[in-house]
Amino acid sequence: MKPAPAVTVVADAEALARATAERFAAAAREAVARQGAFRVALAGGSTPARAFALLAEWPRDQVPWRAVHVFWGDERPVPPDHPDSNYRLAEQTLLARVPVPAAQIHRMHGEAQDLDAAAADYAVDLADAFGIPTAEEPPRFDLILLGMGPEGHTASLFPDSPVLGSRAWVAAPFVPALGMRRLTLTPWVINAARRVLFSVGGVNKAAALGAVLTGQPHPERFPAQAIAPAPGSAEWLVEAALAAAAGIG
Repeated sequence: MKPAPAVTVVADAEALARATAERFAAAAREAVARQGAFRVALAGGSTPARAFALLAEWPRDQVPWRAVHVFWGDERPVPPDHPDSNYRLAEQTLLARVPVPAAQIHRMHGEAQDLDAAAADYAVDLADAFGIPTAEEPPRFDLILLGMGPEGHTASLFPDSPVLGSRAWVAAPFVPALGMRRLTLTPWVINAARRVLFSVGGVNKAAALGAVLTGQPHPERFPAQAIAPAPGSAEWLVEAALAAAAGIG
C-alpha cells in the first residue's frame, strides 16, 4: 500500500489560492535551476483562477516566466474564447499578464470536431515539447495542478471513466453525467509528474474528500484515487471548513 499523500489545511479560499501560487512559484524556480525549463499543466476552476491572478501580481523575479512551458490537464469542448474554456480562464487571469513566450503555451483544442484526433495531436505536441517518442513512457511534468469535484472527479476523469487505466497520454472520454466529451490527461501521465498539487475547497466535497483520502480504493467511483504518483510527490491543499467536514487533518 502506498503511503497517504501529504495534506495541508489552510484557513480559507484566499489562503488556498495563495498556497497554490507559492507552490507554483517554488516549483518553477526549482525546475529552472535543475534543467532550465519548467513544464506545468494547469487546472480550471475558481481556485486556480485566484492563484493565477496572484502570480500575475507578484514581482517578476518570483517566477522565471520566460522558461515556463504551459499545458493543460483537461479542456471542455468549446472554443478558446468561450467562457467555459480552461484556456480562456488561464489566459485572462495569468498568461496575458506575464511574459511567457507564445510558443511555450500549448492549449488543448477543445473546439475540434474530432476530439479523438485532438487528443492524439496533443500527445504529439507533448512528445515534441518534451523531446520524447509517444510510444515510450509518458512525459514527466514538473508540476500538475488539479482540483476535485463533489463526486470525486479530477481533471476530466469522472466516475466510471473508461480511460482510468489507459496507456494513452491524452484521451477524450464521454462523460455521461455531463452529456459531453472532454479532453484530459490520463492518470498514466499525471502519475509520472515530479509533483502533483490538488487544491480543494467547498464543503460540498466533504464526502468525496473523505472517501478519496481515507476510504478503501475505488478509483472507478472516486477517480481522484487513481492519482497516485511516487511517494512524496503529491500534496493536497484543503480549506479548513472542508477538512473539518471531511474529518481530515
